[in-house]
Amino acid sequence: MDRFLQITEHPAERVIRVVLGLFVLSLLFWGPQSWFALLGLVPLATGITGRCPLYSLFGFSTCRMKQSET
Repeated sequence: MDRFLQITEHPAERVIRVVLGLFVLSLLFWGPQSWFALLGLVPLATGITGRCPLYSLFGFSTCRMKQSET
């Protein structure tokens, strides 16, 4: 379970995801005004939390791992 609670996104990637999510979500109000704009909630939520479920599922991470002090 700890694997799914780890932050798996680099801070720069998190910023990109939040900006992309806000842009796609804004298409609900201007632009095509389609309900598909709600898909912008996915990158917005993963960017805010720093956790991507697919990254955790496949064991992938763009965040640097901390060195253990041994």
